[in-house]
Amino acid sequence: MNLFLPPAPPLHPMMQVRCRVSPVVSLGRAPLGERRYVPLLGGEVDGPELQGEVVEGGVDWQTARADGALEIAAHYAIRTRDGALVEVQSLGLRHGPPEVMARLARGEAVPREAYFFRTTMRFTTGAAAWDHLNRTLALACGQRSADAVLLDVYRVG
Repeated sequence: MNLFLPPAPPLHPMMQVRCRVSPVVSLGRAPLGERRYVPLLGGEVDGPELQGEVVEGGVDWQTARADGALEIAAHYAIRTRDGALVEVQSLGLRHGPPEVMARLARGEAVPREAYFFRTTMRFTTGAAAWDHLNRTLALACGQRSADAVLLDVYRVG
């Protein structure tokens, strides 16, 4: 069987999201792993395609799986510089060597190259000027610090 794959779709730099976060709140062990959440305290959004702020009040729901991976489901809003509100839904994974994940859990600075942190992002808005975001899919590469998350976001072409 000769399988032909076309070239991968291009990634276009879209924005960088820097979001301040509260400490992790654990709901305890659940059937699929430890269920927990992280309140999002707001932050900044800057980039070639979108600028504004992360609105305080979003939540990052997580499941810490038995295999060491962390499933991520973040839901928050961005207020653009012109005042429009954009809903963000982000699904992803974070994992790495056990010693690296332990350092992250202690709040230590860890270079982003030492672990895998990727999310897919979808957007929803009723603002006419930002309607194109309703048809946008993005991929983010993340980095976690003790009190913030940094996401470099790329629009999938």
